[in-house]
Amino acid sequence: MKRFGTQGPVHPTKNYVVSRTAELTDFIRRVKEGRYIVIFAPRQTGKTTFFQRALDVFTAEEPAYFPIPLNFEVYEDCSPSVFYGGLYEDLREEIENVFNRRGAVFSEALTEFLENVRITDHLSMQRFFRNFSKLLGDQRVILIIDEFDGIPKEAIRGFLHSLRRIYVSNAVSRCPHSVGIVGVKSITQLNYDRSISPFNIQDEFNLPNFTLVQVQELLGQYTEEVGQSFAPEVIESIHKQTAGQPVLVNRFAQILTEELDIPKTETINRDHFAQAHAQLLEENNVNITHLLTNIRKNPRFESLLMRIMEHDEGIGFNLDDKILNELSTYGVIGKSADGMCEILNPIYLYRIMRAFKPPINGLEQEYFPEDTVDPCADYLTSSGQIQLEALLDNFRDFITRAGFRILQVPDTPQESVGRHLLLAYLDEFVRRIGGMMHIEVQTGRGRMDILITHNQQKYIIETKVWRGDRHYQAGKRQLAAYLKLEGTTEGYYVVFDHRQDPKSHLETETIDGITVRSYVIPVVQERPSNERLVSEN
Repeated sequence: MKRFGTQGPVHPTKNYVVSRTAELTDFIRRVKEGRYIVIFAPRQTGKTTFFQRALDVFTAEEPAYFPIPLNFEVYEDCSPSVFYGGLYEDLREEIENVFNRRGAVFSEALTEFLENVRITDHLSMQRFFRNFSKLLGDQRVILIIDEFDGIPKEAIRGFLHSLRRIYVSNAVSRCPHSVGIVGVKSITQLNYDRSISPFNIQDEFNLPNFTLVQVQELLGQYTEEVGQSFAPEVIESIHKQTAGQPVLVNRFAQILTEELDIPKTETINRDHFAQAHAQLLEENNVNITHLLTNIRKNPRFESLLMRIMEHDEGIGFNLDDKILNELSTYGVIGKSADGMCEILNPIYLYRIMRAFKPPINGLEQEYFPEDTVDPCADYLTSSGQIQLEALLDNFRDFITRAGFRILQVPDTPQESVGRHLLLAYLDEFVRRIGGMMHIEVQTGRGRMDILITHNQQKYIIETKVWRGDRHYQAGKRQLAAYLKLEGTTEGYYVVFDHRQDPKSHLETETIDGITVRSYVIPVVQERPSNERLVSEN
């Protein structure tokens, strides 16, 4: 039986694999046209799996092409001489592998050539390919270089110069005929001395996350083999929460099919999804560990990510900006449909918020009034439903009680403190009652929708920062439309007002048949002066 793969490249003989037929067809077309193709994308986006599949196609089905795979990962700390020496050995080994897979044998001339030739620098590499091409006859060499980022800094300039020289030579007989460069960092990022302009020949190839149709295809392979189906809304929720990120999709499926002990005769339903989702939000798998490691690399990342999440107007997606470029390289942010920055998926958003939320804010003991005996009992009905209106009323009162002290929460940007405290407050309550909480919708700017599930009931809270009455009113309509899509008749809208003279506001209204309870909660801007404290006493 096959498995959903989350560790390294996946293979159709062992794993369920998205075929990516359209992308593969496009890539093969470009190779045949002799393009020099580059793809730079975050780790664990399926690049290696995709290119291995392309190489398999050329090896098995396209005898006119001679595909050679390389990997530069091990050369990162090597000198140029060691790199080029290793490159020769790798090329020779892969050439032998292609001949063996095709059941062919070396000619005497090719054997003699490989035994006597050496590659010591980028110039001898050019000659190697030129002479090798003559011995191959009509076959066209395809070179796919994975983990290109590992190329030694001192070697990159000459290496790219040589590839460009080959590319602009005779297109009919050039060798390699096509090159695929695969990595995380772009050519510009790898060009440490900014002296290279020769690689303007590159043809950029985009390998996107899985579409909903591709997620359906992937999970459908499991259903066809095992007989266990996924409810359509589960597949949609997996795609929504991961935005199709390949490792996260496969990890979701792995938990659902291997770790939850769901009888194979049962359809995987929303309750099962909720369990898997809760596990994924808490665990530290390789993908999440990479995310958290990367966002902690630079202190400026936190404030920028918080601005992306807090501001309706957003931040323009600009790869010329070093910080934005790094976050994009790490797969943390992407470009939205309107050209602005957005966090790539709701799971990342939730983990980023948790990563930047201080473990202790110093106000935990004041979440509930002093006479509260048991918050769980006080905010649950006799049938076990959450009294969310009362719970949020108390949060508003808590912010008033805390006053300026909320601005003293450590390591929290001022504009984020309201949301941080709301998440911490709700998280503590939800954990006590055995419920689950996560970020539900795609990561629109300035908007965060919190979904709480408990006792087979879901509660939706949208949070924003005050940006004027027009935005406030639009947010209510936006929430009502979303609630209708979710099949929920009521929701909650919490807006934090950071103005110098904030106004508290509370209202409940019906919008298109949906009940929306709205809170505008002032956030105190500064600590009162000593003089004011004295006069008040």
